[in-house]
Amino acid sequence: MDWTEKYRPTTLSEVRGNDKARDALKKWAETWDDHREAVILYGSPGIGKTSAAHALANDMGWPTIELNASDSRTKDVINRVAGEAAKSGTLTAGGGGRRLVIMDEADNIHGNADRGGARAITALVKEASQPMILIANEYYEMSNGLRNNCQDIEFRDVSPRSIVPVLRDLCRQEGVEYESDALQELAEQNSGDLRGAVKDLQAIAETTERLTDDDVVTGERDTTEGIFEYLDVVLKEAGAQEALEASYDVDETPDDLINWIEDNMPKDYQGAELVRAYEFLSNADQWLGRVRETQNYSFWRYAGDNMTAGVAAARDGTKGGWTRYGPPSYWSKLGRSKGTRNTRDYVAQQIAAIDGVSMRTARREIMPFLATMTHHCRNRELTVAMAATYDMEAEHVSFVTGSGKDTNKVQDIVADAEALKEEAAVEHSGGVFEGASADGGDGESDTDGDASDTEAGEESGDQQITLAADDGAASDAAGDDTTTDGETESASETDEDDDQQSGLSDFM
Repeated sequence: MDWTEKYRPTTLSEVRGNDKARDALKKWAETWDDHREAVILYGSPGIGKTSAAHALANDMGWPTIELNASDSRTKDVINRVAGEAAKSGTLTAGGGGRRLVIMDEADNIHGNADRGGARAITALVKEASQPMILIANEYYEMSNGLRNNCQDIEFRDVSPRSIVPVLRDLCRQEGVEYESDALQELAEQNSGDLRGAVKDLQAIAETTERLTDDDVVTGERDTTEGIFEYLDVVLKEAGAQEALEASYDVDETPDDLINWIEDNMPKDYQGAELVRAYEFLSNADQWLGRVRETQNYSFWRYAGDNMTAGVAAARDGTKGGWTRYGPPSYWSKLGRSKGTRNTRDYVAQQIAAIDGVSMRTARREIMPFLATMTHHCRNRELTVAMAATYDMEAEHVSFVTGSGKDTNKVQDIVADAEALKEEAAVEHSGGVFEGASADGGDGESDTDGDASDTEAGEESGDQQITLAADDGAASDAAGDDTTTDGETESASETDEDDDQQSGLSDFM
């Protein structure tokens, strides 16, 4: 039996890694009679959104009605399956006659292609007399009308610190012997994806009597699975409509998908068809520009129409043979690998949450100062304080400072930051961690990057720090961070530090 189903949480208290989201969902349910609004749970796949919805239903004693929006997206189906359940109660239902309508993949509704599905869902949430939960991976793929008529709760990627205890508990229940390092490696490979970590653990446990570090295959999980198959579809085989519909299942944002298509299209297209295809890509790029300018993500659908259906329509017939597709060269030129972007976004989210600023301000104004003040960790005390305040792990410290994440220097800084957080939580210090308190859970910090939930002093788990201390410390930091071409670093600096630059420079 699939362990993700066998050990699915039966109550919200068992949901790991998203304490704020879990508590917000519970509050939404308990106060539903006051606001009577639907709620959107959104975030990456595999982090517990659907499990949380079912666990909530169990806690509240609400029977559930489920509809997968990507499979049944027409207006008639939505009204027939979900509409009647959402608009009427039942005497046999628990929880005071309530029933919970759960609509999964609610972001996979794309206007006219779904024959009124998007409008039907928007109308449904306005008229529903029963609680509704819409589950989505991409919040801004949903229409403005739908988002404006729902509350929203973001589920964030689950940190390795939260995944490890879950894996350890599964091993205990299944009688699997293990090495601690193996579980840590498994959690780091699946960082953010709790479901993926559980599936990997089960797959390994079924082939070995004792889980060791050697059993865990190194390397990140492939998050672009299916993109090469899709390139075959759009560039060689499909018509316009089929190419558009197939794009719904590709785990790429429009900004990334256009780069995949643009880089690989000349390998299959030639002459006039290539010219026509580039015209469609140009239109798509203009729509993406409008999204960036206006933050109106409904324009994504027009960009998607042009880069998928348009490119497919530009082709002269079908094509055969095998083509060696590759990732966009644009990424490597700008250092925009998914791993680097995820690291950048995590740091920006932490800064936004703690400092009460926007992600844009965090990336463009605060992160450059942090990079300068902590360059190569020369101001060690300041770097430890930064890591503690923003709940950074080794990869995050490495990204900001430019020092290698596997160096002893960075590892020691992360360890000291953890100790500093624990000390501040226990002693309620009035120093750099004013108002900090222990999480009390499995070690995951409350500073999860949710800027909207964080005001100065609003939550006890928030951690504040003044990075620029007294005048003397500030001048020391400035002096430590300045080096002329003729100077050499101290013996404690590694050659790797000299060669590695902060990842921040690619995003300023």
